Amino acid sequence: MPGEPQPRPPTAPAASATGPSRTPSRHTTLRAIRTLTAAYLALSILTLGVAVLLRNDHTLVTDVVWVRATIVAVSACLTFAFAVSAARGSRRGLLRLRIVTAIMTVAIVVIVVIPGFLPSWVRIEQGVCGALLLAVVVLASRR
Repeated sequence: MPGEPQPRPPTAPAASATGPSRTPSRHTTLRAIRTLTAAYLALSILTLGVAVLLRNDHTLVTDVVWVRATIVAVSACLTFAFAVSAARGSRRGLLRLRIVTAIMTVAIVVIVVIPGFLPSWVRIEQGVCGALLLAVVVLASRR
């Protein structure tokens, strides 16, 4: 009818002078963070399982391995919970995720470089965990 406002057609996202934006969306970034923290959690639980299987070999599974694997598994549970919370829009969840992943990444680096502190298999596992968490730190700092 005349005089009534016409519906506006949907608009495409604005493109810069150099082309479409290459910045990942918030949803994509949070999905990647959730995937990385899920992998960290899975690897941590798998490590505890391997420790149980190798428990009779005291050169491969030392007291330090038990303590470290338990701490990492608990922190991985918290990290994943914080990632899920952040993905649901919680600012506190994102803040907690940033803090925990930064602290754990530094702790992993320090522990991995101490000669003879951990058996080789745990050092490798911790290196992979550190790489996963470093990726989360980088992605979470962009949000």
